[in-house]
Amino acid sequence: MSAAAAPLLSIQDLCVAFRMGQGRRAAAVQGVSFDVPENTTVALVGESGSGKSVTAMSVLNLLPENAERSGRIRWQGRELLQASLRELQALRGKEIACVFQDPMSSLNPVFTVGRQLAEPLRKHLGLSARQAARRAGELLAEVGIPEPTRRLAGYPHELSGGQQQRVMIAMALACEPRLLIADEPTTALDVTIQRQIIELLARLKAEHRMSLLFISHDLALVGEIADRVVVMRHGQVREEGAAAQIFEQPQDAYTKALLACRPSLRGNPRRLMVIDEHIAAQGVTGAAGPAGDGTAAAAKDPDAPVVLEVRSLAKSFRLRQGLFGRREFKAVQDVSFRLRRGHTLGVVGESGSGKTTMGLTLLRLHEPTRGEVIFDGRNLLALSDRERLAMRRRIQIVFQNPYASLNPRFTIGQTLLEPMTIHGIGAGTAEREQRARALLQKVGLDGRAFGKYPHEFSGGQRQRVAIARCLTLEPEVLVLDEAVSALDVSVQAQVLNLLKDLQDELGLAYVFISHDLAVVRFISDEVLVMKDGVVVEQASAAQILAAPQQAYTRGLLAAIPRGYRADGATT
Repeated sequence: MSAAAAPLLSIQDLCVAFRMGQGRRAAAVQGVSFDVPENTTVALVGESGSGKSVTAMSVLNLLPENAERSGRIRWQGRELLQASLRELQALRGKEIACVFQDPMSSLNPVFTVGRQLAEPLRKHLGLSARQAARRAGELLAEVGIPEPTRRLAGYPHELSGGQQQRVMIAMALACEPRLLIADEPTTALDVTIQRQIIELLARLKAEHRMSLLFISHDLALVGEIADRVVVMRHGQVREEGAAAQIFEQPQDAYTKALLACRPSLRGNPRRLMVIDEHIAAQGVTGAAGPAGDGTAAAAKDPDAPVVLEVRSLAKSFRLRQGLFGRREFKAVQDVSFRLRRGHTLGVVGESGSGKTTMGLTLLRLHEPTRGEVIFDGRNLLALSDRERLAMRRRIQIVFQNPYASLNPRFTIGQTLLEPMTIHGIGAGTAEREQRARALLQKVGLDGRAFGKYPHEFSGGQRQRVAIARCLTLEPEVLVLDEAVSALDVSVQAQVLNLLKDLQDELGLAYVFISHDLAVVRFISDEVLVMKDGVVVEQASAAQILAAPQQAYTRGLLAAIPRGYRADGATT
């Protein structure tokens, strides 16, 4: 479209600060300015804490009560900073809709999916109950949820994380808004569903001349969807321009570092470089270096002792069907593998493929249907409750959702000290606190985090806390369920490097569950590919990615975002 066309949304000199008590204020956004023209996708990119989500949420004032905004936010020429709550409520969902990063904090757990989808249709479009139900089913089908009619009667907890996010996207698109603010909408989705959602958003944008304010830390994804890119760091705009300019000729050192920081599918370096290292390297060479440090990863000992052996693991669920009927859903079927000390097993597959259920079942957080999990010569699935508690310290899990796994009433310090106190680690409180602070530093958080609460951190920072808490018990085996999916590229590199360092130092073994094949390539020695609860392919990481044998695996690889291409095509 013409560059002279009036913007749909215009943000000028926006500043946002938060009152912290005792007269203190924390500046989150400082002097941010950019426009969102009609029928245009503008991407906000940057690390966690860069201010991109605060900037986007300022448009409809979806900020906490202690937020203070100044500057100008104009929607079709109308000033929104002084708009009343009633005026904003009329815009929310109808003209401007939002998709948030964490679907479970936005979906009501006591209402069915159908009821929640029908609510904006009835409120803003005036549809009858029957019309809204029919349209709700169409929306679920549109965002790629199988059996949409049956899902309408279900509840959010019955869906996988990716399916929950697709419901959120369907709700946001229900009233065909002029502007969709999408805050990390595909973070929790596997690559094939991510591809579907991106293509869906692109089609809706073209059909309805909808604009999109797309917030993401995934630059490969941004390169495929964005017309313009705004790069933010520490609450300020570092660079803004057309996607071609940002990706082909970035001017700012920070932008160059972001582009270079991502793990690659082509190689497996010993370590990933982080943002500050890239910027420092540019100061010497004048150009961004590769993501890795230039040295190949050391070969693992193929004869290392087996620490975990899984034999024919299976898990089925009994689901209600009709008024009195029940049906069996086979979530995991006959999964077997051996995990050696100091090795990493990557587990990949689409949402609903059984990856997470498999991880939870081998830890007996789901009771298995059958199978064996042999650890230290004993079958974990046959232990008594007392024996299982003693073993739990030695096998830990980092969950996918940091919002749900941290106690909001505990400070970060209390969160880290509690497991050490329960298991008798450390000679006393002082030693435990010292260990906790050291772990916070290792995962990229400074000492000030110790006395803060989870709500004071971004999603990526909360995940770092969850990883640090898990490491307090010095486990031998770690199950990581999408543990880095919520992290921006620089912090992701820090955490992946940390996991490798800990593995080298302590001989830890990892079961690394992820939908991000580039990350799996970097950290894994062997890969399981799962589909519908079944292992369809199993081989070394290099072999799986270089020469996949199954069509399903080839489809996963083909769906990976490849970044900006001058011809506008996707691969």
